[in-house]
Amino acid sequence: MIADSTPVIIGVGQVSERVGEPGYRELSHMDLAGEALKAAFADAGARRSLPRALDTLAAIRQFEQSATRYSAPFGCANNVPRAIARRVGANPARAIHEVVGGDRPQRLVGELAAEIAAGRSNLAAIVGAEAISTMRALLARGEKRNWAERRRGSQEDRSPGYEGVVDMTAIRHGVGAPIGGYALAENVRRERLGLSLKDYRAEIGRLFAPFTEIAAANPHSAAPTMRSADELAALTERNRLVAEPYGRLVVARDQVNQGAAIVLASVAEARRLGVPEDRWVHIHGVADCPEPSMLTRANLEQSPAAVATISTALEVSGLRWEDMAAIDLYSCFAIPVFNLLDAFGLDRDDPRGWTLTGGLPFFGGAGNNYSSHAIAEAVKRCRAAPGSYALVGANGGIMSKYAAGIYSTTPAGWNENRWRSLPKIKGEFAVLDAYDGEAVAETFTIQPGKHGETATLVARVGQARVLANSTDPAICAELRSGKVGGRAVRIEEGEGGVNGFWFI
Repeated sequence: MIADSTPVIIGVGQVSERVGEPGYRELSHMDLAGEALKAAFADAGARRSLPRALDTLAAIRQFEQSATRYSAPFGCANNVPRAIARRVGANPARAIHEVVGGDRPQRLVGELAAEIAAGRSNLAAIVGAEAISTMRALLARGEKRNWAERRRGSQEDRSPGYEGVVDMTAIRHGVGAPIGGYALAENVRRERLGLSLKDYRAEIGRLFAPFTEIAAANPHSAAPTMRSADELAALTERNRLVAEPYGRLVVARDQVNQGAAIVLASVAEARRLGVPEDRWVHIHGVADCPEPSMLTRANLEQSPAAVATISTALEVSGLRWEDMAAIDLYSCFAIPVFNLLDAFGLDRDDPRGWTLTGGLPFFGGAGNNYSSHAIAEAVKRCRAAPGSYALVGANGGIMSKYAAGIYSTTPAGWNENRWRSLPKIKGEFAVLDAYDGEAVAETFTIQPGKHGETATLVARVGQARVLANSTDPAICAELRSGKVGGRAVRIEEGEGGVNGFWFI
């Protein structure tokens, strides 16, 4: 017997459109989100109205409302969850606007499932969308739209939540954004493996080529094109360098028009609403864990939080990696995937594959909402193979926080909470904003710009780290020519909080 309070996923929905293709409607963020939630309600196959029964709606924060460096040129909703709810005829008692992070959809599954298990909710939804591709296409044509709207009603706005995620010195040195930050971590792993930049690009290409096969078959992909490992590895005009060692094709693609939604209910509510049991997917375990800022971590290439999160989700579920039939590991860049493959001793070429959607560089990185799409695909896989298990790993920030969930049609009792929120990993290094003296190089990246390339170096000074930049072409060439970690450097305090460096 399944307890009435047991939480289950009863519906998932995805919508998408690509600029200029047949049926393209120029949908706004909120319209895409509304369409996704309608699709999730329809997917449940209920005999009674789900919108009327919805008591909780959690909206994933759009990119343009995530930080001041993103803009909302067409305006946006003042109350995002209420704007979405209005589009499906719902008026939930609780409306949540979630904090920033690609881990949030997966974490919210655990949080809202726990609310249902405790009897504080009966029917809840998680929904988000991005329309960045449409927005940019319209702006390129010199056109504008009015996507602003004001909705009344209560809202639990959790704020962007960037505190402690990125060090200000990283922002000042040009590596506060994900591309530069992840590139620093990638180069630590590359040097540990003893690979040149060219060889490591080939390593990334071999990891991601199978992802493109999945993306090519997914109707919601932003870039449904199959590519070879060599094509992904070679730097060309089309695959230009964006930050050593990354070419453009292997970084998360934010130019998407995608929405996804997940609907959860208690078993009692699912029965009352007439949702067939063959639509139910059980939540066997969810865990999440935050990291300290990247520069304070013991090892720049590793995310202990991601490893602890997946280990905990498996432990709560009483399952092993070998039991997973379907897996989606968050793949905004290669290093979050490599981090887990390395830590758990997993084979890059495992026939199960490491994505269900096609991955963020190819399926698309729908802002903070990508893992809603991954969970939707996991639910579909579980229904198609009853009794099988699926794992979704969701990453936020610059490997700043992680959430993982395990799903199956096999029942999972919630007499004990199956959601574990782990304490924050402690940092081990201090971060120096300014420094003048000798240091030991640890890693680097080089980013192109309008006026040439800028190299950013991370160096150690005892139990502290410091950043420094150089625009000297000779230094950029030297960084590319051999091993950097362990070399002696001279750091010089510069103007505007940007340090300079050269090799000793």
